[in-house]
Amino acid sequence: MSVNTDTHTGPSFSKANRMKRVVWAVVYWTLFRISPAPMHAWRAFLLRSFGARIGSRTHIYPGVKIWAPWNLEIADEAGVANGVILYSQGKITIGKRAVISQGSHLCAGTHDFNKLGFPLVTEPITVGDNVWLAAEVFVHPGVTIGEGCVVGARSVAVNDLPEWTICSGFPATVLKQRERIDPDA
Repeated sequence: MSVNTDTHTGPSFSKANRMKRVVWAVVYWTLFRISPAPMHAWRAFLLRSFGARIGSRTHIYPGVKIWAPWNLEIADEAGVANGVILYSQGKITIGKRAVISQGSHLCAGTHDFNKLGFPLVTEPITVGDNVWLAAEVFVHPGVTIGEGCVVGARSVAVNDLPEWTICSGFPATVLKQRERIDPDA
């Protein structure tokens, strides 16, 4: 949570938050980042140790950049590829069996450009179950990607995207409906 309304005069986050991020950075660079790719359970353990809610059988690769694990929730069997940035200044939720491909960037923080000092604004990002964000997708703060949605490579999601659709572009728009898949079939 932001503690300063003027980013020209000081940091947006409390000293306690900044210290917690320093400790996370040490763990990230010494234990998370250098861990071998197959050690998904180890990385899930490290994230849980910092307050993340991580489901079972997740595949979080060592090259994922995570700003604040305590603002992260990843459901069962989700995959987050190398090169993904989870800029979790605010809450980021990733649903069951969602796939976040390499180079994608989920950014849950921005600044209010209508106010002097550009105060920090955080808004949650929600990625639904069975979503696929293809390579290098950018998701803006406050966006919800609906269940089963596929977002094409290098797309920019500035608004919510509906369930079971295929979306692409800048800004990402619906190209067509996607056939609903029953995960229990």
